Amino acid sequence: MSQVTLAQANNIVAAALTCARQKDFQQLTVVVLDAGGHMVALQREDNSGILRAEIATGKAYGALGFGISSRTLGANNTDRPAFLAAASAAADGKLVPVAGGVLIRNSDGHVIGAVGVSGDNSDNDEIAAIAGIETAGLTAA
Repeated sequence: MSQVTLAQANNIVAAALTCARQKDFQQLTVVVLDAGGHMVALQREDNSGILRAEIATGKAYGALGFGISSRTLGANNTDRPAFLAAASAAADGKLVPVAGGVLIRNSDGHVIGAVGVSGDNSDNDEIAAIAGIETAGLTAA
């Protein structure tokens, strides 16, 4: 199985943070997980909030766990809060079902990891995640 490499992860993080600075977003934390949910890279901008690493990881972890973006995960389950609570408990609390967690696909369409971003509003977090993935030459899903 193909996995996101450290070089790709570092490129994704750098591009996501560059996007954030160009768009004047709040300070972000960006995490890249491989397809097995293991952390490959994490950077936290100066003054990014203390829970941002956990939130970013939860967004990426949820995307991997369900095979859809964290935005879609939350949207698909707005009428099922008990399910989301149970899924979060099953994931030891590592599930954040709001925008900002995006799957990374390689050129063959296989999921090789996920990016999670936290620090601004969830829409902007997602914008930065997608920019990071696409700038690295991969596909955001």
